[in-house]
Amino acid sequence: MVFTCSISGERCEMPVVSPISGRVFEKRVIVKYIKDQGCDPINQESLSEDQLIELKEAEDVGPPRSVGQTSIPSLLKMLQDEFDMYALNNFTLRQKLTTARQELSDTLYQHDGATRVIARLMKELAAAREALSTLKPHSAIQEVSTKAVDVEMEESQGMSDAVKEKLDQKAKVLTAARKARGKKLPDSLTKPEDIKSFEQKVCHTALHSTGVPGITALDLKDQLVATGGADKNVVLFDLEKEQEVTSWKGHSKKISSVILHPNKKTVISAAYDAQVRIWSVGEEGSRVTIDCHSAPVTDVSLHPTNDYILSVSHDASWAFSDINTGRAICVHRPRDSEGSKPINCGQLHPDGLIFGTGGDDNIVKIWDLRQQVNAANFPGHEGAIKCMAFSEIGFHLATGSDDGTVKLWDLRKLEMLRCSTEIIDGKAPVSCLSFDQFGAFLCVGSSDVKMIHVKPWAVVGEWANHTSTVTGVRIQADATGVVSVGMDKSLRVYSA
Repeated sequence: MVFTCSISGERCEMPVVSPISGRVFEKRVIVKYIKDQGCDPINQESLSEDQLIELKEAEDVGPPRSVGQTSIPSLLKMLQDEFDMYALNNFTLRQKLTTARQELSDTLYQHDGATRVIARLMKELAAAREALSTLKPHSAIQEVSTKAVDVEMEESQGMSDAVKEKLDQKAKVLTAARKARGKKLPDSLTKPEDIKSFEQKVCHTALHSTGVPGITALDLKDQLVATGGADKNVVLFDLEKEQEVTSWKGHSKKISSVILHPNKKTVISAAYDAQVRIWSVGEEGSRVTIDCHSAPVTDVSLHPTNDYILSVSHDASWAFSDINTGRAICVHRPRDSEGSKPINCGQLHPDGLIFGTGGDDNIVKIWDLRQQVNAANFPGHEGAIKCMAFSEIGFHLATGSDDGTVKLWDLRKLEMLRCSTEIIDGKAPVSCLSFDQFGAFLCVGSSDVKMIHVKPWAVVGEWANHTSTVTGVRIQADATGVVSVGMDKSLRVYSA
């Protein structure tokens, strides 16, 4: 049998196998590489010479005769050694070139993003000065020299009457539509007994970089999926065609949350670099950057008008921003009396007039968006709150915590209705939640994926295919399937 060296590409005279990568190498070549680098050349994991496994042929072959230093075999060996050295050097150079190209690409995207932000801020500053000069021609224009002052001015303006009116009108339309639908579930909704037969149908593991494994965020609209990864990239993927639509780079730290806009051509992402970015299909860079937080942005939620987003951050603040202009309409920062615990999740109510936040203080907080005040609190979790989801029926809120529990709250009575300890062991922290479009089912992600039938509060589906923490779950239309992503860098689809 003939073996080829994975480094030099030449036929092996003494083939050995690395138990780390499972690749075959010429022994003298890999030994030299191990002495220089101390790791496997394929996946860079630690490797010693003792771990190498020799591949032996069935027949016995005697050792070669020793030759003099000036013999032709000796010269051939010397030439072979030099060739091995150059092969190792070329292999290392190729690896370093690939890394350098990736780093250069990331740096160029960051520079482009910074240039766009600076240009936008300068344009807004010039417009503000011109407007102030027009309104108050006899007053001196105070020089604005820092970005912090710009933020202070924006916050003081608050929410305009026009924005409030827009939110009110949308809420009235949505409330009327919900009442018209009634409580009866459609016949097209998948039955609980059918969900029990769901099994994994699709698994994709190449959406994000393998160098920094892990998909950290997920959103779904019909057959389009938006994902964010630990590799700082945002990807738009078509489930039906099983191919990538596009991907974007620009964030400097891992993605925490993504939203696929209903127009299916816009994706919103939040990241640990304290920024929210708006991306459009067909454009390489972000169209808008929202930069009103001073710590990682942990969650974003799209308002039903599709023009505004809520963002929450580890700096204990939340912001309501316009995705078309990138302007923060209002930013709430805690007063000393309110404490400053990091906020881990935040979601808008389906009507868009209230929203919830959860953080390291273990308390679920309900806010009045128009008045920007804390309207109600739900204590009860014994660990940091990591995720939440409002039901489309309008009066249920589900929250998940590091304590391994999922709690269902009644927004009308302001009390807890259910707790997952009745049906789930709660050994692993709950990392993500999602209701279906009718509020009949609740999907839970932790160390595995579970589907809860809300009314009887019973688990009707459970899938343990992920090999690491599940970071995002979504239920497909009419509960015909479930989509999940996890830190094992996989996207999985479960259906009948």
